[in-house]
Amino acid sequence: MAAIATSPSTDIRYGPDDPTLPKPWKGLVDGKTGYLYYWNPETNVTQYERPVITLNASSAVPYKSLSSSVQKFSQGCRTVNDDDDKYNRGCNGGSMKVASGTGSYQSARSRSDHSHDDLIVKASSGFGSFSSKVAESGLSANSYRDRHDITVTVSGDNVPPPFTSFEATGFPSEILREVYHAGFSAPTPIQAQSWPIALQGSDIVAIAKTGSGKTLGYLIPGFTHIKQRRNNPKLGPTVLVLSPTRELATQIQAEAAKFGKSSKISCTCLYGGAPKGPQLRDLDRGVDIVVATPGRLNDIIEMRRISLRQVSYLVLDEADRMLDMGFEPQIRKIVKEVPTSRQTLMYTATWPKEVRRIAADLLVRPVQINIGNVDELAANKAITQYVEVLSPMEKHRRLDQILRSQEPGSKIIIFCSTKKMCDQLARKLTRQFDAAAIHGDKSQGERDHVLSQFRTGRSPVLVATDVAARGLDIKDIRVVINFDFPTGIEDYVHRIGRTGRAGATGVAFTFFCDQDAKHASDLVKVLNGANQCVPVEIRDMALRGNGMGKAKRQWGSGPSILGGGRFGHYDSVYGGWDAGRGGSRHGARRSRSPGRNLV
Repeated sequence: MAAIATSPSTDIRYGPDDPTLPKPWKGLVDGKTGYLYYWNPETNVTQYERPVITLNASSAVPYKSLSSSVQKFSQGCRTVNDDDDKYNRGCNGGSMKVASGTGSYQSARSRSDHSHDDLIVKASSGFGSFSSKVAESGLSANSYRDRHDITVTVSGDNVPPPFTSFEATGFPSEILREVYHAGFSAPTPIQAQSWPIALQGSDIVAIAKTGSGKTLGYLIPGFTHIKQRRNNPKLGPTVLVLSPTRELATQIQAEAAKFGKSSKISCTCLYGGAPKGPQLRDLDRGVDIVVATPGRLNDIIEMRRISLRQVSYLVLDEADRMLDMGFEPQIRKIVKEVPTSRQTLMYTATWPKEVRRIAADLLVRPVQINIGNVDELAANKAITQYVEVLSPMEKHRRLDQILRSQEPGSKIIIFCSTKKMCDQLARKLTRQFDAAAIHGDKSQGERDHVLSQFRTGRSPVLVATDVAARGLDIKDIRVVINFDFPTGIEDYVHRIGRTGRAGATGVAFTFFCDQDAKHASDLVKVLNGANQCVPVEIRDMALRGNGMGKAKRQWGSGPSILGGGRFGHYDSVYGGWDAGRGGSRHGARRSRSPGRNLV
């Protein structure tokens, strides 16, 4: 995540002419990474965020503390590490709106016993007036929301304006120093809009694509919440973050350690596949934040080695993925241990009915923040998608052709549907392409080693199941190959989203067989939505109506969470694997799609 100043010899060129850029800004492209930057020749400032015309000229100049992290163009443009929770800063624009909902919201949980101090972070805490600070950016709240396709739905009319600059947040200086040191020039849209709402003490449902900056969207308000509460960490955490996978959980912990270090905020991570001893010792020493996978946290709760009675800030990250992996029973069991007098934040990349239902049960009058159109499953337009209809016997030959056509050392992820195929393919490719495999049966030590080898480029080809489809902090992935088509179209979008990040372009190859025909219609929609070419064979499969009887997620159906109250009783059949327990059966929900439990 840290900003890196490249050498003057870096291959930097001017980007395509863009008459919409405010003068004197210029677009620049890093020839090695493909990243898009913006350069102001008058101030010699480079940045990722697309510059806008401001009413106050001083607002275009970064905060003075940026001098240590923002490099002059004469010293070379800066780059950032690709982080699963970083906003794709090269993309802006679109038509947007803000809405205020009037529907009532009901929940079994009541906050009538809350004090005013429990729910509101007061101005005396150092955050000041939202409305007065947003004006410092020179861009109105509505204009900012329109620019970034932000829709806010809330009961009533009190929608705090977004923090369009870090100065506007009023965060403590030690937190701002960490943010500026990381090289960020402005909050991402999800951060800008969720921060003021979180600081008010409101529950939040935030729907934004992976890589949009959601992690800091909930962590930094969590830091301020900890400082306000002043709980004794030896009696239990104040902030609890639930995550679907070990990789994402450890990544969140790393972010909390990085940005909370100067604030002396302690954090530990609880996940399966690793010894409990070190995790239990961290809990005994006392921590402010616990990041956990549901399975391991339930184990430790049953051991009575952790108390959640002090938790007053609960986060469900990648909620849709946790439900897909069958964690709903574990999540509900954990939440019963958390006081009802809490603030709950749910972050999700998609908004299917399962997520709506659990949100209706666990949150109270939440503010819903949408980045983009949640009724459409959209792929990153910076990724060139190639879909090839092949027989299973042709896959290996075509894979070999693609790998040989890439530049040596290029980072490539190959996705398979099963652990067995993942291992077989990695063994076959290891001698020629230094491949390594990762899947749910690997121990945590093995997974950490493989990811380290991939990040450093020692093993530039990673063969993976869907454990690598979300939440991995890996930069410079040039190509994604779907050796096997995934079990759902949303997994396809997340898989290919491993490339084309942080303003870069990427390429995705997908092998499509006759048995995948039931996904043809959904795939055509995604390809069309991203302005990609649709192979004639795929279009014919879709027109023939293959898979019309398949139960599909109703992306555009159902009311807003604020408009409909409860969503009925949950009547799914439980069974299958609990991925958070390293493969042990523990009442997990049966996956809707075959193979979901094979990661």
